[in-house]
Amino acid sequence: MDVFYYYSYGTAAWLSVQALPLLVSPTMIVTMLSPDVRKPTSLEDYFCRSLGITLLALGVITILLTGSVPLTSTFAESASEGVSTEDSDPKSPYALPTLTLTTTYHAANAFYGYVAWMQIGSASFGLSTIGAGALAAVGLWCILFASSEGKISRKTGADKRTSGFPFGNKEADKKRQPGRKAL
Repeated sequence: MDVFYYYSYGTAAWLSVQALPLLVSPTMIVTMLSPDVRKPTSLEDYFCRSLGITLLALGVITILLTGSVPLTSTFAESASEGVSTEDSDPKSPYALPTLTLTTTYHAANAFYGYVAWMQIGSASFGLSTIGAGALAAVGLWCILFASSEGKISRKTGADKRTSGFPFGNKEADKKRQPGRKAL
């Protein structure tokens, strides 16, 4: 479950790194995006700062909803047991949906960064692609393997959701029937 915590805090840190220039210097952002150097309009200034605050809020919400920060009434109760991604876990009932949404966000952000990097060739888009892609990969790993209801078998690597429809596996069915001896 340590990877899950690293993912939660890594997502919050990545969103904070993206929010910092938006909050501190909207002029720098407008200068980088526009062909001529000018002072940002009040609307551009508002949108930069609003997006920065939104990214910080998303990072904090990610940490809180994944259960990385214990929100129980007693410290001993939260320290004795870790957080799990089970839907029935009272400490973090929204851990898996939050993990899925943030992973989707990082994947979309990485895709956009890659497309922009190929068209424009700016190194900042390349760095964005690497950061968001790494977080998307770790998030996907957490969804598949760190969740209690992971759909990929750790032993064989096969998908557990597959069925025999329309073809039946008679040998596997024989092994599942109680009271029958295997060959």
